[in-house]
Amino acid sequence: MIMKAKAPKIAEGIYFVGTLDWDRREYHGYTLHGTSYNAFLVFSEDKCVLIDNVYPGEVYSAQMWGRIKDAFEDQGKEMKIDYIIQNHVEKDHSGALSEIHAKFPDAPIYCTPIAKPGLIKHYPDLADAEFVTVETGDTLTVGKKTFAFLDAKMLHWPDSMFTFLTDDGILFSNDAFGQHLCKVERLDSEVPEEEVMEAAQKFYANLLTPLTPLLLKKLNEVVELGLLEKIKTIAPSHGQIWTNPMKIIEAYQNWATGVCQKEQATLIYDTMHFSTQYMAHAIAEGLISQGVDVKMHFLKEDERSECVKDILESKAVLLGVPTLFNKVFPSIADVLLYTEELEFSRTGIKRLGATFGSYGWGGNGPKWLNGKMADAGFEMVDNLEINYVPNDDDLEKCYDLGVKIAKEMKEM
Repeated sequence: MIMKAKAPKIAEGIYFVGTLDWDRREYHGYTLHGTSYNAFLVFSEDKCVLIDNVYPGEVYSAQMWGRIKDAFEDQGKEMKIDYIIQNHVEKDHSGALSEIHAKFPDAPIYCTPIAKPGLIKHYPDLADAEFVTVETGDTLTVGKKTFAFLDAKMLHWPDSMFTFLTDDGILFSNDAFGQHLCKVERLDSEVPEEEVMEAAQKFYANLLTPLTPLLLKKLNEVVELGLLEKIKTIAPSHGQIWTNPMKIIEAYQNWATGVCQKEQATLIYDTMHFSTQYMAHAIAEGLISQGVDVKMHFLKEDERSECVKDILESKAVLLGVPTLFNKVFPSIADVLLYTEELEFSRTGIKRLGATFGSYGWGGNGPKWLNGKMADAGFEMVDNLEINYVPNDDDLEKCYDLGVKIAKEMKEM
C-alpha cells in the first residue's frame, strides 16, 4: 500500500521520506505525544541512496512509500533505490527493510558488522541480501556524493553507526541527538526553540544517561577526526533536523559533564493520606526560601520519564514515600528501579539526595529508600520520618531540611 504523502526537501537532492506517528503515547518506557521515524533519500546523478526506514505495515511504511514516490516524481525519475544504509537494527528504523529488499533486491545494505546478524535475525528473508559491513573510516561514493561511516557502538545499541554526507555536511545520526516530537515542520528552526530543547533533554535523560562515558568518548573522536567544523546539519532518526548543530552538540556535552546543573532540586513523592504530601510541600518551601528552583512530581499524576528529565539538570533529588509493610509505597519503586537502571552514578556528576515520609505503626520505608538511593550513586544528606500526620513542629523540620539541602547545593 502507498499513501499519498509529500516528501519535504531538506537540501538539494535530499528528501525526508520518514513517517509521522501522531498516535504514539509511550516509547522506551516514557511518555510522549507522537514522534517521527526519520528516513532520507539522497539523489546523486542517476543513483539513489535510502538512509534508514520505518516500522512495517500499512500505517507506517505506506506513508514512507508515499514520500519515496513523491521524491522520485519531484526528481523526474523512475523509482529505483540503488543503495540502502541501515544505521541501526531497532525496528522503528529497520522494520520496512524486508519490503524495500523485496522491491529492490539488488540494492546492497550497508551496516556495521554487528548489525548484519541482528538484521537477519529480525528479518530472515534478508539472508540472501547483499550486505556490505562498514566501520569508522569506510566510505561509499555514489556519483558526486560521498558517505563516510562512523561507528557509534552503544549510542544507543551495539550495532549503531552514524553516516556523514561529506560534501553537504549532513550527519545522519540515527538515535543520537533525537527528540520524540511529531511536527508538520521538519527543521528545528521552524518550531519554538524551548520545545525542541526540552524534548531533546527528555530524550537524552531517558535514553543516553547510562551511556554518558561512551558519548563523551565519541564526541572527542568526532573532534579528533576533524568532523566537528564540517557538520552543517544533523538529521537524527526522531524529531526535528538540527540546522544549528552546535546547539545540540553543546547541550549533549553539558548534560554529559554536569555543566547543565542548575540551582534546582527535584522532589518526587506519593502519599496515602496526605501526610507525605504535606511534608513535600514544606520541604519545597525551605528550598525556595534559599533561592532554589523546585521541580515537583506527584506520582498520582506524574510519570517517571518527566521526573528523570528534571533529575538530569538538578543538583539534588528528594524522594518522599509513606511506609507500607515496613518498606515503601509501591509507586516509588517504579521510579527507583528506573533511576537505578539509568545509572546516574556512571556520569561521575555529583547529585545530593534525601528521603522523607510518614509512617503509622511502623517506620523504615524512607530509611530503606535512602540506602537504595545511595546505592544508585546519590550523595545522601538526610532522611526524615514523621509519625502519622505532621504537626507544626514536624513541618518546621521539613522546612529546615529544605534549607539544609539548599545550603549544601550552593557549596557544590
